[in-house]
Amino acid sequence: MKLSTVLSSILLFSGICILPQQSNAQIVEKSYVERILNTLASDEMGGRHTLGPHIHQAADFIAAEFRSIGLQPYAEENFRQTFHLTKITREIAEVQWSNNKLTADNFLLISNEPTIHWDKGSGIPIKYIKKDDDFAATFRALAQAQEDVIVLVDPSFASYIKRFNRIYSRENLVGALPEKGFTKAFILTEQLPGNYIIKCQNSANKIDLFNVAAVIPGKSKPNEYVVFSGHYDHIGIIKADGQDSIANGADDDASGTSAMIGLAKYYKKLNNNERTLIFVAFTGEEIGMYGSKYFSNNINADSVVAMINIEMIGKDSKFGPNSLYITGYDRSNLGELMQKNVANTAFTFHPDPYPQQNLFYRSDNAVLAALGVPAHTFSTSQIDKDGYYHTVKDEVRTLNIDNIMSSLEAIAIGAEGIVKGVQTPTRVEKLKD
Repeated sequence: MKLSTVLSSILLFSGICILPQQSNAQIVEKSYVERILNTLASDEMGGRHTLGPHIHQAADFIAAEFRSIGLQPYAEENFRQTFHLTKITREIAEVQWSNNKLTADNFLLISNEPTIHWDKGSGIPIKYIKKDDDFAATFRALAQAQEDVIVLVDPSFASYIKRFNRIYSRENLVGALPEKGFTKAFILTEQLPGNYIIKCQNSANKIDLFNVAAVIPGKSKPNEYVVFSGHYDHIGIIKADGQDSIANGADDDASGTSAMIGLAKYYKKLNNNERTLIFVAFTGEEIGMYGSKYFSNNINADSVVAMINIEMIGKDSKFGPNSLYITGYDRSNLGELMQKNVANTAFTFHPDPYPQQNLFYRSDNAVLAALGVPAHTFSTSQIDKDGYYHTVKDEVRTLNIDNIMSSLEAIAIGAEGIVKGVQTPTRVEKLKD
């Protein structure tokens, strides 16, 4: 899926500079991108789970590539950007209700407190979710309230309690623990108890997570940043399908990370960026976008001119070969500028065809977009048809490397005016200050 042949000259019309078409070989060698992709998606990387034993190996590999390209570290000398979270592990969860020990499906405890031991003398207020209540709205209000509470839930909502147990009873990652947290006990019953005992015990452990980030300083506009990104984590070892239990994450998102590294090599060799370029491989996207949240909250968003986040580009998009779609296309004119720059090529950029999925705020561009940055995700994933997504079958053999190469080339050509400082996309409307 290569783009059309190289234009013989730069055409100028209507004040717009149409950048010359370039071949894949001129952007970056196909063999280079293939090596990056195959390494990140290999069984030796173990599926790259954020909290798994192989994530360090993946981070070190990306850092070594940045170093060999000749990039400068963005944060730490080893190219990592380290941050800390707390992992809460539920050790004990027990409820005795009128001398009956309840099974796990009949109660839900939401708590990050080290130890809870309540009985009728504890004075915990009791509230209700009644049969005619809107369960979701009432549950949300009670769960977010700044108080300890016991909630009696009508048995008609048993399926909700069972489903929410699978969410809240597992390991949970949080930031710094507050000095005082709040515990919510949802009990599937209509009856006030004669007596009760509620026990909850959690262990808390600080863990290190790390993005991998590098920079090419800008020449004339060093304090204006253009960010290229992709997430390097995936979902690790999962339930076996036959003999295979490694979710390699070739498309999700070894493809985008490989393209991001390829772009870093291209721009370093080109050496004509007037704005500072930041290349970052995010961690934790699969478990809550923790890496991009940390990165985005620790950079001056007003200095970020654009963010191009690359997510799943290993297959044809809904629009066919030589096409990418851009989430939140109409939130800024970044896509329009890039489309003008590839106008005389075979490539096209399109608005996100899956608006009902709200993808604009579901990927690593989200926090910077909320802060007003023209931060968008570029993808080719047919999200409604991809049967390999989050399975052990998301392997390199299912991808088309030429699709990755043409996507990489289109982004390189499309972003050139922004990199050179002659184009500046409009800002996204802020969601928060």
